[in-house]
Amino acid sequence: MSNLVEPSLLEILACPKCHAPLREDVEASELVCTDPACGLAYPVRDHIPVLLIDEARKAN
Repeated sequence: MSNLVEPSLLEILACPKCHAPLREDVEASELVCTDPACGLAYPVRDHIPVLLIDEARKAN
């Protein structure tokens, strides 16, 4: 399985909205907030996470 972002970077990234940790969804090329109350999914383009709330979608 390939990583979307470097594991060391993923350790320090947090959801811009609620500050919860993020997890990778490799299939969707997204980083997903781990807080179920927030649940935003941020796109990753060319291994660069786009952590803008305006670019996020509600994860399923």
